Amino acid sequence: MAGYYPQAQRQQMPFPAQPQYPAGFYQQPMQVPTGIAAKGGVNVPGMLPIEESYIENILRLNKGRLVHVNSTFEHNKEWNAKIFNGIIEAAGRDHLILSDPQTGKRYLIPMVYVDFVTFDEPIEYEYPFGAGPLASSPPR
Repeated sequence: MAGYYPQAQRQQMPFPAQPQYPAGFYQQPMQVPTGIAAKGGVNVPGMLPIEESYIENILRLNKGRLVHVNSTFEHNKEWNAKIFNGIIEAAGRDHLILSDPQTGKRYLIPMVYVDFVTFDEPIEYEYPFGAGPLASSPPR
């Protein structure tokens, strides 16, 4: 089999795994100035930074509020679309947990099924002053 791929026989130059710098020199990691979002936008005080304006963060800011989650489920013969009514208990990158105050049921809804969420009151969107950071997800 070795003769079948003659180009594999060529000698390759070894490359170091890390770049080599002369003694006393090193490359400093890039830093983003404070107040400027990593994607080029400017952060507004009290508002979610652009790169942290994910739906799970918005839902976390509204924890404890009544919402109506409109969902669709492809290939489901019983019900293709469903509206879940409940109080937001928690939200993650890929899920939402609601509790229905009328029935006491709790729902764990994967985000892939969530079409949109409606609120009966104003949506909390401002980052609470002095609170810990919300989830910061890396790009997919």
